[in-house]
Amino acid sequence: MTDLRPTASAPAAGPSLDRRSMLGLGMGFGTLITLSACTPRDTGSLESGEPVRGGVLTYFEPQTWTLLYPPSVGFYPNGGIMNNISARLLWQDPETLELHPWLATERPEISADATTYTFTIRDGVTYSDGSPLTPANVARNFDLFGRGDEARTLPVSEQISNYERSEVLDDRRVRFHFSAPSPGFEQATSTMNAGLLADSTLELDAAGFGPGGATKIHTCGPFHITDEAIGTKLSVRAREDYDWAPPHLEHQGRAHLDGIDFLTNNEYSVRIGAVLSGQADGVRDVQAPDESRVTEQGLRLYAKATNGINNGINFRFRHDLLADITVRRALIAAIDRQEIVDKLFTPNYPLATGLLAKGAMGYTDQSGSWVHDPDRAEALLDEAGWTERNDSGYRVKDGQVLALTVNIALPQPRSNEVQTLIQQQLRRVGVRLSINPGDQSKQTLDALDLDTVQIYHSMVARADFDNLRSNYSSVNRDVFLNGAGRSDADDDSIDPKIDELLDALAAEPDAQKRQTAAEAVQNHLVEHAYVLPFFEEPQVFAFRRRVHGFATEPVGRPDFYSTWLAGEK
Repeated sequence: MTDLRPTASAPAAGPSLDRRSMLGLGMGFGTLITLSACTPRDTGSLESGEPVRGGVLTYFEPQTWTLLYPPSVGFYPNGGIMNNISARLLWQDPETLELHPWLATERPEISADATTYTFTIRDGVTYSDGSPLTPANVARNFDLFGRGDEARTLPVSEQISNYERSEVLDDRRVRFHFSAPSPGFEQATSTMNAGLLADSTLELDAAGFGPGGATKIHTCGPFHITDEAIGTKLSVRAREDYDWAPPHLEHQGRAHLDGIDFLTNNEYSVRIGAVLSGQADGVRDVQAPDESRVTEQGLRLYAKATNGINNGINFRFRHDLLADITVRRALIAAIDRQEIVDKLFTPNYPLATGLLAKGAMGYTDQSGSWVHDPDRAEALLDEAGWTERNDSGYRVKDGQVLALTVNIALPQPRSNEVQTLIQQQLRRVGVRLSINPGDQSKQTLDALDLDTVQIYHSMVARADFDNLRSNYSSVNRDVFLNGAGRSDADDDSIDPKIDELLDALAAEPDAQKRQTAAEAVQNHLVEHAYVLPFFEEPQVFAFRRRVHGFATEPVGRPDFYSTWLAGEK
C-alpha cells in the first residue's frame, strides 16, 4: 500500500479533474518524560528493507472508540480501527485520490445521470465469522447504510445521498438505485464508512456496535477483533486466510503484523512517554510543541494531510447574539488566525487559505476573506449597537452582555489552547467568550443545544466534494444547527439557501459542475460570515524506528496492512 512519507507540511497536490476520479471523489507506563517546544524536522521514510512477518504493534489513541457501526466511524478512534478490520468495494489512493477495485472486480458501471451503480463482486471473500461475501450480503449492507434503521438507532450514512434500493442481478452482480443523481456514491464505497459487515453483524443494534460488543463485529478486512478491555484496549489480529487486497497493490495476502493493540489513555504525557520510552510502538496526536523532541529522541514523526474542511469555527447564526452579520464580521476581524498558528502550532499546520484544504476536492482560494483588523472589529460592534461597556469591559446592549460559548473539540489538536487564545483576542474588543467544559460525551450533547454552544469548533475530512454536505447539511452533521436547535427559533432564523446549494452539489453528476457547485457553497458561507477556518489540520504520528511500512488512507486514518516490525524497539 502507498506508504506515508514524512512531511514538513508541503501542501498536497490538487486533485485531477478526470470525470471518474471526480465522481469518486487507564493504563500506566513507568516514568513519564517532560517534553519541550521545538521546531519539527524531517526524519526519513518508514519504508526500508524487506517486510518481516510477525509481532504485535502497540499503538496509542487519545480517546477510546465509541461506535463501530461503519456510517458512524468518522470519529478518528473509531475510524482508525474500522480502517484496519474492514474491506470495501473500492480502494482510494491516499495520494492521487484515484479509485481502484477492491472487493469489486472493477469500478462500477454508472448510468449517465448517476442514479444507478452496478458492481461485480469478487469470489472467494469471507468474513471473520466464516460467512461468504455475496451480492445479497453487499445489498443488505448498503440498504442499511443508505436508509438507516431508526428502530435500532442506526443512522443513515452521511456519505450516501438519495439512496433508494438495491437489486441483486445474479450470483456476482448487485445494482444500487437512487431517487436522484448521487455522484458521490462511488467514492463513498471506498471509505471506512462503507466497511462491509457479515450478515450476523448486520443484525446488531447500536448498543451491539458499541463498547462491550466489539468481538461480535465481523468484517472481511486483513485484521479481525479478538479481545476488548472496555475503555482501555482493543486487540485485533491478522486473518491468516486474507487474500483479497486491492489487486493493483504489490502487497498481497496476509498482513505482515500478527496484530495491533489499540490502547487508550486520556493523559497525553502517558501516551507520548510510553512511545518515547519504548513501552509502545506508536501514537497518534503528537502535540505540536513536542514534534522536535520526538525526532531528537530518534523516533519518526509523520504528518498526514486530511484533505477536508479545515480546522475552524462555525458561527451559529440562529442565535440572537449572532443573527446580525455585522457582529459575525466583527468577530472574524477580531480573531488573529496567524497568531493562533504561530503560537500554538508548527509548519505542519499551514494557515487556511480556504474553507477547504488545498488538497481537498472542491478547494477554492478564499485567502483574502479573513483579515485580522481589531479596529474594524471595534467599529463594526459599535455599528451593531454594542456601544456600552460594563464594569468588566464587556460590551452591553439593552442590558445584555455580548457573551458567547464555544465547545472544546477534543478530537482536534490543542482545541482548548486555541479557544483560550481566541478568548483573549475577543476580550480586547469587549466580547466575552466562555469555553464549554466537559468530556467528549458532554461536548457532544451540549453541541446540540443552541443556547449552550453558539460557536462550534470542528473539522471534517472526506476525500470527495460531498464532504461539504456531510458537515453543513441540516440532515447530516448540521454544525450550524440550521435545521435544529431551540424550539422557540422561528423560520426566519433559518438559512434555506445552505441546504439548497448543498443538495445541488450532491446531485450534480458532471465533474466540472460539481467544482462550481462546491465553490458556490463555500462562497455563500464566507459571504455570510458563517465560518472562520484556522489551519489545514494534519494527523501527526510518532513511531519507534522498528516500525516500517506505515501508511494512511486519504483522510489520515492509520493503515497497518503493510506495516511490519524489524529492529530494536
